[in-house]
Amino acid sequence: MNLEEWFEKGITAQEYVESMGKYQKDFIHIYENFHIPTDDQPFFEYLQKQNLRVIVLTEDWCGDAMLNIPILLKFAEAGHMNVHLLSRDENPELMDDYLTGDARSIPIFIFIDPEGNEVTHWGPRAEAIQQFIEKSRNGLPKKDPKDYQLKEKQMFQFITKAYRDNQDFWSEVYDSLKQSLGQLESSLP
Repeated sequence: MNLEEWFEKGITAQEYVESMGKYQKDFIHIYENFHIPTDDQPFFEYLQKQNLRVIVLTEDWCGDAMLNIPILLKFAEAGHMNVHLLSRDENPELMDDYLTGDARSIPIFIFIDPEGNEVTHWGPRAEAIQQFIEKSRNGLPKKDPKDYQLKEKQMFQFITKAYRDNQDFWSEVYDSLKQSLGQLESSLP
């Protein structure tokens, strides 16, 4: 399948949110409380002219999706980009084109032009968020101790709370998306 067909196969953001299980409340909290900076209007006027669309590879159980997708949706609204979402696990053929190393890390945002050609992709995390995750994981005990699973569970709870409440993280995601798409502007004639 080409990217146009993948886009058409996806569901809308509204359908995705309605179907969410684990993180729906936190996802909505981020969406309702994140706001695009008003001084970025010229950038979004540029994006609106590009008529881009976005394919999102995700799963609703993913904490990174809970953080990143609401920011993307606000970004897409400002840039007039239509967003369709696909399950990572139900679409391994597409997911395998966007591996992070050898992992199927999500979410992945694939930005396509009106003809269905990829112009860029983003994901699964902003660099500052990646550093936060690595630091959090470094605090875990070696896998041998009996308390590893408990400590890992506590770490994921801490990360989820930070994703939900730390608006600096929201800004990091926004800035990373803007930087990724801003590179398009300088590459156009």
